[in-house]
Amino acid sequence: MASSGPCKTVLAGAIAKSLLAEVTADLKKLDNAPRLHGYLANKDPAARMYADWSAKTCRENGFDFTLHEVEREDLEDEIRHANIDDSVDGMIVYYPVFDTRRDQTLQWTVSMFKDVEGLSPQLISNMYQNIRFLDPPMNARKSILPCTPLAIIKILEYLQIYNNFLDYGKRLFGRRITVINRSEVVGRPLAALLANDGAEVYSIDVTGVQQFSRGSGLKKQKHEVRDMEGWGLEQCLPISDVVVSGVPNEAYKVPTHLVREGAVCINFSSEKNFTPDVKERAAIYVPAIGKVTILILLRNLLRLAQNRPHTNGIR
Repeated sequence: MASSGPCKTVLAGAIAKSLLAEVTADLKKLDNAPRLHGYLANKDPAARMYADWSAKTCRENGFDFTLHEVEREDLEDEIRHANIDDSVDGMIVYYPVFDTRRDQTLQWTVSMFKDVEGLSPQLISNMYQNIRFLDPPMNARKSILPCTPLAIIKILEYLQIYNNFLDYGKRLFGRRITVINRSEVVGRPLAALLANDGAEVYSIDVTGVQQFSRGSGLKKQKHEVRDMEGWGLEQCLPISDVVVSGVPNEAYKVPTHLVREGAVCINFSSEKNFTPDVKERAAIYVPAIGKVTILILLRNLLRLAQNRPHTNGIR
């Protein structure tokens, strides 16, 4: 953790270390190392880099990893085979494959019991409906959440934005959070997760602002969404305790003068959405989250292995 004036810059590596300790402790309780199978069916250098990164991280931390390089027309059959292969604990597909809606079909093909990315329809539905387990009322098998949104949740927990004195599911009560990005992959799921944990969330994209909230006093079981007509950054940022930005555009910058003094600012874009002067207003600044995201991948894989009936019952 480095400082610049009153602002603390928190690096993802420091947060990842705390998660790694949890993952390592749980890994020791399993009889066998969880087995992740990756599927690469494109020539995208970024996808190749992510596959190599997955392999390195798995092997360095006691997980088994196998990469399958396949033709994209064969990928759906490969996934269906892995769904019923007992030697596969978890799967990750490196997108884009077709870079069309066919990619969504592939996401839907992956069994939710082996989906390390949390993109299967039932898992996505559980997330939006605030259903946290796969086996109610037993509640022993946790539903898997998408890696990047969950990484941001874990960062906020590490920074003690979550209030642990409050009941589980209400620990962001009283917090206002702006999320700049409403993609189906990260921004909208993140807004839903934060709202389901009690926050009042302002979700911003080029079409405008939406509020995600469980209502006054958190009376609703799951969040509701309403359009905030006439609202923009000018209304959201000055009242937000936390600003999370993930705009994949080098030219985009969060207007620092609108950021509330003492806010927490987190960048999850591959581009720098905040300018250096954000440190003059923010209390905490997290410039990147990649190392936390890859630890969440391992944590999700561990959950999948723990959820399987042949394991030794560790939850």
